[in-house]
Amino acid sequence: MDEKDLIRKAKKGDTLALSKLLQQNYSFLVKYLMKVTLHPQVAEDLTQETMMKCIEKIQLYNGESKFSSWLITIATNLFIDQKRRKKLENNWLEQEQVLRKMKWNAANMNEDWADVLDILAQIDEGIRMPIVLKHYYGYSYGEIGKMMGLAEGTVKSRVSNGLKNVRKELADLEGL
Repeated sequence: MDEKDLIRKAKKGDTLALSKLLQQNYSFLVKYLMKVTLHPQVAEDLTQETMMKCIEKIQLYNGESKFSSWLITIATNLFIDQKRRKKLENNWLEQEQVLRKMKWNAANMNEDWADVLDILAQIDEGIRMPIVLKHYYGYSYGEIGKMMGLAEGTVKSRVSNGLKNVRKELADLEGL
């Protein structure tokens, strides 16, 4: 049975046909991901994830490209997503280290470290930045909007909603 027949049957729910398709493309996909990731275990994990996505989304395969190309597209997108997640995790770890250093420096200089700074550190930077620019540095909503490339109304909304969250967190801390 050729690939087109397997695809047609797999799209109709034939699990044996889908299984054969995946088996035929497995080693090709692993080899591709080994070259991309340069890490055997990551390549194996991404191959498994790709196969799972294929099983879930086989109905979306339209036949415009080769089936192996479709699998490579899925695998590449999964790899890019994984890299983004790792970058976000690393950024979060770096942020935690910077925060600890700032606290340590404040303590060594006999400065107070307000609870509000701990709470601000937990807020997404897209909300934290307008709050800091408005309430620590006194910029207008319009000026902040220009700095951040946002509409003035968006800045007002972010500051307002962010401050509500900060107040709620401070109230929760005081309630402990």
